[in-house]
Amino acid sequence: MTTLVICVDRSGTIGRATNVPMPVAGWEAVRSLVTDAGLADPEDASVNCLLEALRVARDLRDEREDAVVAVVSAESDAPVGADRSIASQLDDLADRYDPSAAIIVVDSAEDERVLPIVESRMPVDGVDRVVVRQAHDLESTYYLLKQFLADEQLRSTVLVPIGIALLLLPVLFVQFSPATALAGVAGLLGAALLYKGLGVDRVVAGMPERVREALYAGQVSVVTYVVAGGLSLVGGFFGVLAASELEGATIAVEVMEFTYAAVPWLVVAGVTAAVGRLLDELIRDEGIRTPYLNLPFVIVAVGLVVRGFAGYFLAQEAMIDPIRVGGMGVTPGQRLAAFILVGVVVSLVGVKLASNVGRETLEEVIDGEGDPDGE
Repeated sequence: MTTLVICVDRSGTIGRATNVPMPVAGWEAVRSLVTDAGLADPEDASVNCLLEALRVARDLRDEREDAVVAVVSAESDAPVGADRSIASQLDDLADRYDPSAAIIVVDSAEDERVLPIVESRMPVDGVDRVVVRQAHDLESTYYLLKQFLADEQLRSTVLVPIGIALLLLPVLFVQFSPATALAGVAGLLGAALLYKGLGVDRVVAGMPERVREALYAGQVSVVTYVVAGGLSLVGGFFGVLAASELEGATIAVEVMEFTYAAVPWLVVAGVTAAVGRLLDELIRDEGIRTPYLNLPFVIVAVGLVVRGFAGYFLAQEAMIDPIRVGGMGVTPGQRLAAFILVGVVVSLVGVKLASNVGRETLEEVIDGEGDPDGE
């Protein structure tokens, strides 16, 4: 039962420095190789790898195990050629010693890539990675950066926005003040990170395919979505117009004015989109799913509550005319309570309707309208 302790040199540094044919096996042969490699380049980490292989083999022998130390070094600069030469050397060692197990000693992440080649020829009991103590932090950082740069998704997420920001920074410094330039670059980086972090890129990437499928399927929601988008733009326009007419108002008041003017249009847009999706569900044979039936009522209820709060703050600032019922004025608090109450009622109506009508198909709805007795 022989255990091979193999020092792996995928870069071929040991072979080029010593001009010794590979593989090298045996205690005395490897000790001699350490001297040759150390004299050729004392700063090379491969010397530490060779010494570590000798130490592991010595420890195994102290435990009464039959251990043989060996060295394999690539004979080509090309990655494929290097791996094939190491595979040939491993075959030579396997034929010579018929090992029952192997322990791999490496000094870099690049050498660890040879591990599958070794495992395909003999069982591997362990991997011993040697890092020079003085360069531990530096080398670890180097390999982390190397893995980071090898990941295409991380490169596109981090490096591309940073590169664009660095390119824009000199232009912004020339055209604007330093504070404005830094604020613009920070905003760009923040938007890029949110774009990726929130998964907006996946939604945008899949949008053309979903639109094409919806057009080919003849879905009603395609038209209602377009109408909803137009209504949303109208709501935003009227909101900005209403907020811009305020003179000397604070930002909070302008935001409330924008919300108060835009919410009705946004609610109509949301209901339009929800009705289109509901019609698509009706046309399908599976029936209406409860969430789609309840969605229009939820949108209206939320719109009422949001408009009620916006109206409450504007009424406190006397920015809107008070409501009068029977000659009596309605306080801002009563106005807010009325909007909240109506929103809750609309939401409850939606829940009740969804529980009664859920899972009905278009044929069932039409039949129900034509036959009030359900017969």
